[in-house]
This record gives sequence, structure tokens and C-alpha cells, in this order.
Amino acid sequence: MTDSHPASSLIIGGAASSPRAPLPVLPPLALYIHIPWCVRKCPYCDFNSHTASPVLPEEEYVDALLADLDQDLHAVYGREISSIFFGGGTPSLFSAQALGRLLKGVEQRIPFAHDIEITLEANPGTFEQEKFVAYRKLGINRLSIGIQSFQQQKLEALGRIHNGDEAVRAAGMARQAGFDNFNLDLMHGLPDQSLDDALSDLRQAIELKPTHISWYQLTLEPNTVFWNQPPVLPEDDTLWDIQEAGQALLAAHGYAQYEVSAYAKPGRPARHNLNYWSFGDFIGIGAGAHGKLSHPDGRIVRTWKTRLPKDYLDPAKSFQAGEKVLTNDEMPFEFLMNALRLTAGVESRLYPERTGLPLESLAEHRREAEQSGLMQVEPSRLAATERGQLFLNDLLQKFLS
Repeated sequence: MTDSHPASSLIIGGAASSPRAPLPVLPPLALYIHIPWCVRKCPYCDFNSHTASPVLPEEEYVDALLADLDQDLHAVYGREISSIFFGGGTPSLFSAQALGRLLKGVEQRIPFAHDIEITLEANPGTFEQEKFVAYRKLGINRLSIGIQSFQQQKLEALGRIHNGDEAVRAAGMARQAGFDNFNLDLMHGLPDQSLDDALSDLRQAIELKPTHISWYQLTLEPNTVFWNQPPVLPEDDTLWDIQEAGQALLAAHGYAQYEVSAYAKPGRPARHNLNYWSFGDFIGIGAGAHGKLSHPDGRIVRTWKTRLPKDYLDPAKSFQAGEKVLTNDEMPFEFLMNALRLTAGVESRLYPERTGLPLESLAEHRREAEQSGLMQVEPSRLAATERGQLFLNDLLQKFLS
């Protein structure tokens, strides 16, 4: 979700001729920090992650992250950070001392909002009570724990380093460390998974009382082991049954679906991810991190950083690997591929506010989407119908010609 690439050639009816206005108010600003190392690379993972050596270059990497941030400061002068997300890889491999020095360095450069949300991704195999107590004392106030499954056979098939008992203990340790806000990451559609298997995982997750559950279907991505050696996945009918029964189970226990794969207790959606989906701004630092920044003159720029850790740590090489200024033609798709993931969509006024383009630039293709039953007929909102949520790619194609 953090590393979306702008499409290379998007032709949107009416958008190219529409002038882009200066942005009267810049969107909220977040910070994404990528820690690229894992104990072991999972066979389904297409994120920029690398197997860790016995000793991680923590000090050197923190120095590089702060130097990387320094190069982005000119574009965010006078703004504050509303959320921070440590993603990976496995950020919980880093010591509290290293993360503390990093957070202190970031706050010295950019002010933090008084109610800032700071999330750390963690895997059960890296949980140590003392370490997580120290993380909480640093101001990290939200965890995202990568469970994926509680069943040993499924965990082995996914290449995970933890077992089901460790996953259960991790949630308990998070709460004991002072985290009253945490997410559990859970997959469905796993190799040879039945409906009962999938619901058993969900029931176990719900029993641990997280404030948020990310529940998403396993997909086979290019450049992964699973892509080259595909496992046997459930049939489409089983996948549909899992989806329907799982959503009903989550709703019955008070987890409201607010995004394609995100379910939260009242008042507990992931603020950092909501910023992505509402076309907010974010700085991306770290190996392979992506960013998106708006400028008062109306320019919106996507950036991406050097992927390989050894290159990122090489002082002779640039942190930034590339950047792209979004064109008027690309803007509708860029905005909607995020906003339409939200089950309630976004207020229509957000489109001109965040893109600088008039709402009328969407009109022709919006009517086509409404007539196809994929988009709600609601002037004040841009939102998919239930059918549109199921066929989101088809809906987004309406905004490409």
C-alpha cells in the first residue's frame, strides 16, 4: 500500500484540457520509514525485503535515514507529521536504542502533531517483552503484528518463522507492553485452506481483541517463489464462501470494514493508511521507499528511493532513484485507485482539494461507472457500490481510455 507506482500512460477524458489550480490547503503529511531486513524472506512476499545478516548495520542505517530525510525537508517546510509508519521487512529487528535515536532525529527536523500515530510492524518470531516495553516508551503507540495464520501447516507453507502459540503470545505481550492499539495481519485463501480453516484463524484473531484486523487474500505476485512455484490454492467458490462468511463474522464482533481488506473497532482505523487512501502526502525514507508530496503551485510529485540496502548505505550513491511529476491526465486514476478502496469512498470536494482539478474532469467516466452499477449515484461522494468494491479493477478501468 505504501509503494504504489504511477501508471506510465494514462489518458483520462477531459482531464488533459482542465487547468490545475494551486492547492489552497496542503493535505496531511505522513512519514513512511522502510527497514528492509527480515529473518527470512517469505515465498509470497514481493516487498523490498532482504535476509538479515547476524549483525544489522543499525547505526549506519539510522544515519542514512536521517540524511535521506534531510534531502526532502525543503519540500515540507512549515508542515507537521500526523503519522509515522515503520514498515519492512521486519522493523522490530531493530533495537529500541536505534529507533529512539531515529525518532528523536526526525522530530528535531519536522514537528510532530500532538496526537501523532506511530506504528511499528512486528513479527511474532521477533517479540521480546523488554524490547517492546522500550518501544512503547519511545512514543510508538501502535503495532501491526504479522500473524498470517495460527495453524502450523499453513505457517510452514507460507515460510513463516513463528508458530501459532508464539502468535497468540505476541498479542498478549503487546498489550502487556502498553499497546492498547494494535493490528493483526491475517491472510486467507492459503494453500489447501478450507472454509473452516479460514474461520478458525479469524475466530482466534478476534479472541485476542485487537483494535484492528487486516484480513486479505493471498495473491501470487511476480518475482516471488510462489509465482515461479505456485502452491495449490482454494477454488473460486471456496474463496467466495470464505470472503462472505469472514466478513459476517468480523461484523458480528464489531469490526467494521472501512477498506477492501481493513476492519476496525469504532474510532480505530489506521490513520496512516487512511492518509494514503485519501490522497494525502507522505515522505518515504529508507531503501526502496516511495513518497508523494504536493506543492502549493499544484505540482504533485512521486519519488522512489534506491532499493538495495548496500547501495542505499553507499555514500557515493544517491538516496533517490527517481521522481515523477503527475500530469493532469494521470491525476483521476491516481486519486481514485486510492479513494475507491474505502468502503464509504470520500467526499467529492476532496478531489479538487487534493488534485487541483475541477470535479467536472471526472464527469463523463463517472456517469459510465454509475450506469454500470459500479459507482454510487451520490453527488457529494465518490464511492464504489458493493459490486464496484468486488470488481474494483473494472471500475478503475472506466477512468482509463
